[in-house]
Amino acid sequence: MSERTYTAIGGMRDVTAFKAHVETLGLSIPCDSELELGAQAPLARPLTFNNKSIGNRFCIHPMEGWDATADGRPSPNTFRRWQNFGASGAKLIWGGEAVAVRHEGRANPNQLLINEHNKGDLARLREVLVAAHKEACGETDDLLVGLQLTHSGRYSCPNEKLRGEPRILYHHPFLDPRVKVNGDYAVLDDGEIRQIIEDFHRAARIAWEIGFEFVDVKHCHGYLGHEFLSAHTRGGDYGGSFANRTRFLREIVAGIRSVAPGLQLGVRLSAFDTVPFAPDPSQTTNGTMGVGIPEVYQTRLPYLWGFGVDVDRPEQSNLEEGRKFLGLLRELNIRLVNVSCGSPYYNPHLQRPALYPPSDGYQPPEDPLVGVARQMAMTRLLKQDFPDLLLVGLQLFARVSAAGRASRGA
Repeated sequence: MSERTYTAIGGMRDVTAFKAHVETLGLSIPCDSELELGAQAPLARPLTFNNKSIGNRFCIHPMEGWDATADGRPSPNTFRRWQNFGASGAKLIWGGEAVAVRHEGRANPNQLLINEHNKGDLARLREVLVAAHKEACGETDDLLVGLQLTHSGRYSCPNEKLRGEPRILYHHPFLDPRVKVNGDYAVLDDGEIRQIIEDFHRAARIAWEIGFEFVDVKHCHGYLGHEFLSAHTRGGDYGGSFANRTRFLREIVAGIRSVAPGLQLGVRLSAFDTVPFAPDPSQTTNGTMGVGIPEVYQTRLPYLWGFGVDVDRPEQSNLEEGRKFLGLLRELNIRLVNVSCGSPYYNPHLQRPALYPPSDGYQPPEDPLVGVARQMAMTRLLKQDFPDLLLVGLQLFARVSAAGRASRGA
């Protein structure tokens, strides 16, 4: 099978070639012909959040680290990464990386874990970042540093890298087989969910005590918070209606504001989704992955296992629930919102468009710029509806130069 090929952006020699390529794809990706430099450049301009000036518009998005110790402490590699985050020059550090609120919710056996045992190590991690930023930039009063709190839910893998230990909220016809659970596999009951909510409360209090200015209550990419939003088929207090599917967030927020009243809150959200994709089996031979195609869903309509999905045409997104969720965040006075989409586990071309798929993925079914344009359009539409929210959109990955400045976003 011959793999699909798409034009590599890195091979284009100038902006004119890029614009021409975008036009051939029929996309809208605004692009300046000349790069503005200096203090008035768009990404260099400050913005204001909660009466604080954030010095520029570069953001270090949260990632999922694989180099903490077995008990969840940062290793020398972790410290070096956070030092580079600080030296990059970015003024908004959105969590640095995902930190699990309990051991069983870690996405891998070397993910950071937040508890009293690790409190001092996490404090030093933040201190290293701030010190590096001060050395590189001289100014830290306009630096905003948060921590992303997470439970990996369906994708928990806390003890062995190749042995998942899923904690699920409901049974999913396509995702259950992928994480090797059957119809008899136990779902989290309401009592267990309340214990996890208390873990978030404790984690947020610790983050506040060691100097983080905000925490992100993660609701994206198929992890536990995101799965709550799609729990249409779940009974009990945490499934079914929109009010029940957002109860997890509302109870976390209420508890955090009780135990850490000075802490700001943010949410990273997969604002839309689609059905899971898989390699086309007719094209997958000799270890070569086929192009991604959607699971066969036509006999399962309406599609009740997604958030931000058109239930009658689940290959299509629907932003109405995303808008409803942002409206709830506004009611909860949560103004820090980081919008993403989909999940790297079951539709990576949607969530992180790239020429090259992850090792367990599939060949991209569309030019990656189609996915970029889709995310840009989503962010623009939501920002138009919620201009009062500090809405962070498409991921900009800062490349750290030898001088320690944020030099490139891709």
